Amino acid sequence: MKQDNGIFYDNICFVPVIHGRLEFAMAVIRWFAKWQPDAVVVEYPKTLQDVMLRGLNRLPLLSVVLYQEKDGTHVYLPLEPTDGVVEAARLALAHDLPLHFVDRDLEGMPQIYEPLPDPYAIHRIGHTAYCQTYADQSSDQESSREDLLREANMAYHLQQLSKNYKRLLFVCGISHYPSIQARLSSTQAQPIGRQHRDGVMLAHLHERSSKEIMSEIPYLAAAYEKQRHELLTLWQDQPEAVAPLDRLQLHENLIQEAGRQHLRNSQDEVTPQQYAVLRRFARNYALIQGFLAPDFYQLVVAARGAVDDNYSYEVWDLGSRYPWQEENPGLPAIELRGEDLFLNQRKIRFHRRFRTTRRRLVPVPGKKGRLQESRPGEWQRQWEGHMICSHPPEDLVIEGWGHYIKKKAGQILAAENTRTVPFTSSLMDGIDLRETIRNWHEGKLYVKENRPLQGKVGSVVLIFDEDLADDENKRERFPWRVTWLGEHEQESDMAFYSTPSGQHLVGPGISRCQYGGFMLTYPPMRVYDIWQDPYFEVARTKPERLLLAAIDYCEESQIAYIAAKPPRSWCHSVASRYRKKIIYLPLGIFSPVFLKKIRTFHVLDGHHVRKYANEYI
Repeated sequence: MKQDNGIFYDNICFVPVIHGRLEFAMAVIRWFAKWQPDAVVVEYPKTLQDVMLRGLNRLPLLSVVLYQEKDGTHVYLPLEPTDGVVEAARLALAHDLPLHFVDRDLEGMPQIYEPLPDPYAIHRIGHTAYCQTYADQSSDQESSREDLLREANMAYHLQQLSKNYKRLLFVCGISHYPSIQARLSSTQAQPIGRQHRDGVMLAHLHERSSKEIMSEIPYLAAAYEKQRHELLTLWQDQPEAVAPLDRLQLHENLIQEAGRQHLRNSQDEVTPQQYAVLRRFARNYALIQGFLAPDFYQLVVAARGAVDDNYSYEVWDLGSRYPWQEENPGLPAIELRGEDLFLNQRKIRFHRRFRTTRRRLVPVPGKKGRLQESRPGEWQRQWEGHMICSHPPEDLVIEGWGHYIKKKAGQILAAENTRTVPFTSSLMDGIDLRETIRNWHEGKLYVKENRPLQGKVGSVVLIFDEDLADDENKRERFPWRVTWLGEHEQESDMAFYSTPSGQHLVGPGISRCQYGGFMLTYPPMRVYDIWQDPYFEVARTKPERLLLAAIDYCEESQIAYIAAKPPRSWCHSVASRYRKKIIYLPLGIFSPVFLKKIRTFHVLDGHHVRKYANEYI
């Protein structure tokens, strides 16, 4: 960021702001630390001073100043931490400085929507350059009668106050400061105006309303509120230091934290590729709307487009959560909608995946009511994990998918084993139309010959995540390593690594887990515990150990290996010594929806749990 020179007139430091924006609230703190004023002047009418001081002292609890005008219109003025004028008033109160309200109290203020550059530009060009550029571009605009009266009133009070203090800090809306600064060059008379207003009230903003009407994303407002004291200390010591709060970095923290919450609630991990798509989506959406950084709506829409509705809901739920809430605030609570404040509201509907019960024309027997935990963590304390077993419906899905992979690998081998030659004396296995058309200029007919296949696929390995331990803390995401034997002739033996059992309980004796990778081999009842077998210690990683076990136990000549990356050449050499072949299938060719479905599985704490497991899974 370029060095800020500031906007001054004699002993007055101007800090123009766009109301409610994070960057301008930080600019107020920076200039308060640099200028060290004797008094603070803000763009609020004196008629609201007593009520507003009560609301300012309640922060970070959210308040609304409200009153009724003569024509019956209700006026609402929310007090938010990220508003620059609110921040200036809070700093004055915290440092026992004189605080002056100098705006004019008017009836029927018109709603003016003026396009402004994205405030995020302040991080690059600085607050002063932003405001001066705005002043240059708006010099030809005509002010309304109400604005002229307000600016004349503020200029008059500034002239009077500048005689009594050495250093004044004046915070006002960015659209007013050029006119006020110009008026200070001539003596101003005080305009006649309202000196008192009846019926002004202070109310607590309800939690539901804070999710809708806050100017900033509540997540960003909370981060700012937690660090505002550190910002003041930083800029008192280093006036030109870069702001540690960056909007884009806070967005990144939000989507990452929402990803962790999504993993806990939906047992579904957001991949780095999906994060990359989300960032690019949000950035492009913001750019085509004329902004440098996405707003909350654009961020939520990008989350839905890059991942799904469940993750998008987590972004919204976490981003709209303002932590300072009170059940008994000591004030009447008020609920406001965006329409009450004339906000440009945009709606989004989440189509989350839930198990629902629909009414039917023909009554069907309903399930018995689920048992619930009498105390949080009761199911986890009862988990033993000595006689675990699988959930049969999930076994059927896995086995069916394994057979499908065997057929698909066979089709790939058949395609590789097909030879296309020019027609001479025999049509062999039929005309190859594609090759004939491709070489039409030669005037030849091409036929194909399907040579017989040797062997079938006997083992299948699927790797969702290689789970390479982090070099810093050596933490594995999928530390649980198990070998399961088939229970009957139609089931395969299985070895896998996954999240630990007994950690996420969805029912009594029912643990939800997630595969990192698994291996299937047929026929059953043959596989020794591959994780304890020293024969496979040569494997570098868990996927390699699964692949080596698949090679060793495979009774056919082919092994299907599905992963994001192919196995290293050493594995192919091992397979060739066994006279077997590894068929690599990229993970991306399979449906991500189905892969997500089979990746989550359930472990039951004993065969007796199968009797009621369907009620929870």
